Formats: sequence, structure tokens, C-alpha cells
Amino acid sequence: MSAEDPRERLTQAGLNLIGQALSIFDSDLRLAVSNRQYQRMFDLPDEFTRVGTSFEDTIRLLVLRGEYGPVNDIEEAVHVRVEQARAFQPHYLERTRTNGRTIAVEGAPLPQGGWVTVYTDITEIKRQEALLRAHSAELSEQVLENAERLAGANRALAATNAALEEAQRELTAIEARTRQVTEMMPAHIAHMGRDFIYTFSNRRLTAVMPGSLDDPVGKHANDVLGLDTFARIEPGFVKALAGQGNVLEITHEPSGRRIRIALTPDRAASGQVKGVYILSTDVTHETQARAALAQSSKRELAAQLTSGLAHDFANLLTIILGLQGRLERMPGLSPDAQGAVRATLAAARRGGALLDRIAAISGKRELRPQAVELRPMIEDIAAMARPTLGDAVQLETFVGGIEGPVLLDPGQLQDSVLNLLLNARDAMGPQGGTIRVEVHPVRDTWVEISVSDTGPGFSEEALSRALDPFFTTKGGEGSGLGLSMVYDQTKLAGGTVRLENTPEGALVALRLPLRPAQAETAPMLVLLVEDNEEIRAHTREMLRGMDHTVIEAGSVAEAEALLALPDIGLVLSDIQLPGDGTGVDLANRIAERLPVVLMTSLPPGDALRASAPCPVLQKPFNAATLAATLAGARR
Repeated sequence: MSAEDPRERLTQAGLNLIGQALSIFDSDLRLAVSNRQYQRMFDLPDEFTRVGTSFEDTIRLLVLRGEYGPVNDIEEAVHVRVEQARAFQPHYLERTRTNGRTIAVEGAPLPQGGWVTVYTDITEIKRQEALLRAHSAELSEQVLENAERLAGANRALAATNAALEEAQRELTAIEARTRQVTEMMPAHIAHMGRDFIYTFSNRRLTAVMPGSLDDPVGKHANDVLGLDTFARIEPGFVKALAGQGNVLEITHEPSGRRIRIALTPDRAASGQVKGVYILSTDVTHETQARAALAQSSKRELAAQLTSGLAHDFANLLTIILGLQGRLERMPGLSPDAQGAVRATLAAARRGGALLDRIAAISGKRELRPQAVELRPMIEDIAAMARPTLGDAVQLETFVGGIEGPVLLDPGQLQDSVLNLLLNARDAMGPQGGTIRVEVHPVRDTWVEISVSDTGPGFSEEALSRALDPFFTTKGGEGSGLGLSMVYDQTKLAGGTVRLENTPEGALVALRLPLRPAQAETAPMLVLLVEDNEEIRAHTREMLRGMDHTVIEAGSVAEAEALLALPDIGLVLSDIQLPGDGTGVDLANRIAERLPVVLMTSLPPGDALRASAPCPVLQKPFNAATLAATLAGARR
């Protein structure tokens, strides 16, 4: 032990006061701890009591001294005892040394590896036993032998009990650590018997499925999960109890979360399934991202399929418009011919407008989430829409249960809500009615925006096909792309669209991922890499307004030189930089050890931008978007 630590000095002093010799060797067979009695008992030189002394060297010294009696092959004797130490077992033995003293040796393994040995000089006890044997005629030889054997057995038993107690303490500690680890995991881990009664739970069920029972142990799954949720999972339970492990995903209706549940059979030694191990994970964000990615892939495919046709169709429309324009200007056309020309021109122009809407629904579009206050935004949309809706329509709004800003694409949301308002107005007809816009959270997972009206509601066909492109109930007045665009924009954000009829009329509900934007990153040191001085100054002021400390660089080379500084918490870099290397190159080199956010004015389809391994901010951006992006990068 080091003599520099007061705690170690006290411990060493206490060990030195013990009347018995003590030594602890670690799993590498090197001395870790010893006391003064250990050195005195075996008359060891100082270098053999230092921490790190090899067990093999110590044994060799004792063998050479004859501590273990006459030995023909010294190295073989050393080797045997070293191998015994490697496979250390609890033991108790008594042996007489060359100096005639008798010592009791009691050894026990340590849970971390290595072992502790206590040496007790029992010479006087042995002498008393000998005197007792010689001078006590009243005690028979058998009683003395039994007493000796009993004393030895008691000492061995005490050593074994000490080892068992240590093992029990270690098992208790392991169990406590295992319980702590399982309760810290962001998933529900449980075990259920064949009778659907929970026998174990890490008490994370309500965190994964809000509304479930907090302590399910000893209760039936039907009571713990609820009738609907249990019915959704029960087929998986039945498969697992039949010996077939399986994984399923369900929507937990009370919370709106998407839950992935892995069910593994618990087999007895005989192979019979006696229960099910359950691992339930909240994969809502993963599902939202997956849905957004799938919708983005569909958009790209649609864009590829339609781009060529749209190009040719646009050329044809251009030719038709040109020819009809020339025809319209020709003198002497009859009124019927002029009417036909005007109708043809109107149809061609409508075809051009339709091409624009097809391009909008199938072309590339990047989400730009910002920190949005929903109440004022919905009020602004309502104020914008009221003149268009007309006097016969009463518009009501309600926003409740959402405190603070959330991350949404405001342009996308505005387009969607306005589209739904105009659809509701058209559905109610000239007589008008009431349209209600309601916004509320669904647990902590979704923000639901619903638009309902007092019109006739959806027909059966509309309920099944209203989200299909080009489906319309307006005849020649509609393009059939309004609800399709709402669906496309919502799915692109990882959300869902629901259509239904209510007792009053029709209802369209949009669910978008609920991501609070008020969570700010703690103040940190930010390395800002930007070659444009004006942009760098503007961005620096935004960062300082968030209480961050900023250091600046104008190129990749300068940034890499500054990265040697300690305590840098994040790197914010432009993609296009002067000199050798880009912001993407810098991010690729440091992204594994530091959070990185890139910023650029390059379009979303640019190859260099697409190769970025981290979040990318589109210039220009405001402070709220920057704060939300930094918070996301630090998670």
C-alpha cells in the first residue's frame, strides 16, 4: 500500500496490529497487501513484502530455505505450488516449519480474483494438546483424537463459512447491480408464467406504456395491460408459450405510442416451456422516422416516374397554347370557333396548373422544423382563412394541453390546415355551417390537429379513397390532389392522417410527432467554423445569446488546430470552406468524438450536402432553429 494516502496508512497500521500474519495476492499472482507479522513469521527480506512481488519468487525463496521439507527438484516444487495457486480453492491446513513452530494456514478466494491467506502460530496450542495427552490419564486416547479432529474440523468449517459468507455478499451485490441496471434501461423487462401472471418486472412498464399498472408482479396481464393491449399481444404470448420466440409491434392506443415487444420462451432443463421473457421497447420515434423515410422514397420514385412525362406533357401544352393563341388572333373566326379556342386555351392552362401541383406533390421537399407556438399560429391561420371561407361559415379554434413551442414545419402545417379548411367549406356547400380546428397532445408522443365540419360527412367511397391522388367528389371543379398533398406532407414528417364521420359531419385528424423545443442545451464552448465574416458575426451573436462561449476559425486547418483545446462541446461549421477540405471532411474526422452541426446554402439535392454525417442547417436560419438543432445534436 502507498504511504501517501491517510486512509491507506490507517488500514496498514490496523493490519500491523493483528497478531496473525496476512497476505493477499491478486489474480496475476502478485502481492497486493501484507502486514508486518507476515514478514516476521517467515523472516522475509523487505523486497519480498513490497506490492507487486511475484508469488513464484516468494515460493522459491521458501523452498530454498527448506520451508516445505527436503525437495529433490526445486523448480518442479515451485511449479506445482504456483499451479495450485492458479486454481485456488478454499483450504485449511496445519504444518510444522523448519524452526519447529506449527502454523495454521487458512486461505479463501476473492470474488475479484486472487486470494487472501491468514497464518496463525498454533505452536502453544499444540504443546498444550501434547501435555494434555501425556498427563491426563482420565481422558482416553480416542477422546483426545476426536477432540483434535473436531478442533481441526471446526477451524476448516470456519474458513468455509467465511468463504460462503463472502460469496453470499457478492451474490447479493450482483443481484442489486442487476436490478439497478435493468431499472435504468429505457425498456420494460419482465417474466410471465404460463398462467399469464407476472413474476418479475423492472418497474419500467408505465414509462413504456403509460396507463399500465406500475407494479405488475403477481397480477394477470389482462389487468396489467388492459383488455385492448392484452388482446393485441396475446397471439405472441401463445406462440412463445408454444416454444416459438417472436417479435411484434403494436400501437398502444391509450398513449398513441408504437411499441416493439420481443417474446422469448423460458425453457426448463427438461425443455418444457414454463414462461415467457418479455422485452418491450418504445420505438415511436424510430417508426416516425421510418414512415418519413418511406414517404420520401415514394416521393423520389414518383418524381422519377413523372418527371419525364411531365416534361413532354409541358412541351405539348406549350405547343397547344401557342397554336391556340395564334388561332385566336386569326381574323374572321366564327363565334363558335372563338368559343372552342377559348375553351381549349382554358383546358391547356388548367393542365399547366395541374402539372405544377403534381410537381409539388412528387418533387423534392426538405422539412424545415422550427420552434412553433401553436396557439398564435392557429389564430393566424384562422384570421387568414376567414375572408375566404365567407360569411356563412363560422370558424372556431381551440388549442389546449401544449405549453411552450414545439418543433414543426410551419409552412407545411399552414398549407395542410388551409387545405382542410377549404375542403370543409366546399363540403358544407352554400348554406355554410361551423368548422372547428382543435389542437391537443396525445400523451407525450403526438400533437393532433383536427378539422371538423357540420356538413354531410364522407361517403363510404370517400372514406376509403379520399387520400388517393386525383380522387375528387367535386367533379370537374377539383384536381383530387388537395388531401393527397396533406397526406404526403404529414407522412413526410413521420405523422399519420385519419378520416372519420362524426354525428355532426366529417373530421380529418393529423398526428405529427410531438417534439418540445423548449429544451435548451447547457452553456458550452462552441467552435464556429465560417469563412464569411458577416455570417460568422451573426451566428456568433445567436450562440452568445444562448449563453454559449464561442471560438472561431475560418478554415478546416484553423479548426483542426483549435480542436486541441480542452472542453470544446460542439463544432458548428459551414460546408464550403476555403483551402483544402470541406466542412463534411471535418465532420467525418471528428464526428465520433464531438457533436457536429453543418450549415450551408447548398440545395437539398447537392451531392456534397447529402454526404454529411451529421445534421445540416439550411441558411438562412433563425435562433430558434439553431437552438433546436444544437439540442438535437447533443442528445
